[in-house]
Amino acid sequence: MTILCIETSTSVCSAAICKDGAPIKQCICLEGSNHARLLPRYIEELLSFAREQQLSIDAVALSEGPGSYTGLRIGTSTAKGLCYGMDIPLIPVPTLAVLCEAAKAQSPITNYQSQITNHQSAILVPMIDARRMEVYTTDGGEKARAVVVENEESVLPPSLAERDGESLPVYYFGDGAAKCQSVLTSPNWHFIPGIVPEAKYMGGLVESQKSKVESQMISGQQLAYYEPYYLKEFVAAQSHVKGLSS
Repeated sequence: MTILCIETSTSVCSAAICKDGAPIKQCICLEGSNHARLLPRYIEELLSFAREQQLSIDAVALSEGPGSYTGLRIGTSTAKGLCYGMDIPLIPVPTLAVLCEAAKAQSPITNYQSQITNHQSAILVPMIDARRMEVYTTDGGEKARAVVVENEESVLPPSLAERDGESLPVYYFGDGAAKCQSVLTSPNWHFIPGIVPEAKYMGGLVESQKSKVESQMISGQQLAYYEPYYLKEFVAAQSHVKGLSS
């Protein structure tokens, strides 16, 4: 399966073509929030590449959130337009799962690389900046949630709190992790800088969960009703943050 992947959930904007799980070509900008300007250019470049290589795009994979409200909206509208125009399905991919794949591939801490790659040897906790003193996070065993960074109890995923006494290393990463360093101080907890979600990691996720993905594809009239996983409602700067939504 050849998939056009789109990742716009954070300040990083990227798009890629993956075939049978492996990335073939990626366009990415690591600086600033220029998604509305950059994404159309990336899509045009990738589709031109696909034509040159005689690749037929079978689906569009979209990093569905949680993340930046504006970024998710830009990515979603672009992905839905492509699916309509090319008559192909949309595949939503959880952004925090994409971030975990990035950690496995990007980790600069080579001493811990085998632990990060093997979930049985380490616990991966992705964190995305949710503005103010909030982060979006999960430990893979629960749904994504938004938490206020106040103390260890407020940030620690419930499933990790229940592991008291276990010695498995825990790795925090993503653009929201820095907010938590002052409250997560156990010597067994490690913070990995520089990990960002990228579109090129989405193909592997789709391929590894093929049967599940096929049941979650969105096409036809269903596309009109699809919305990304905002997790919490968008609020104006002067408003207070509303409660969580599922």
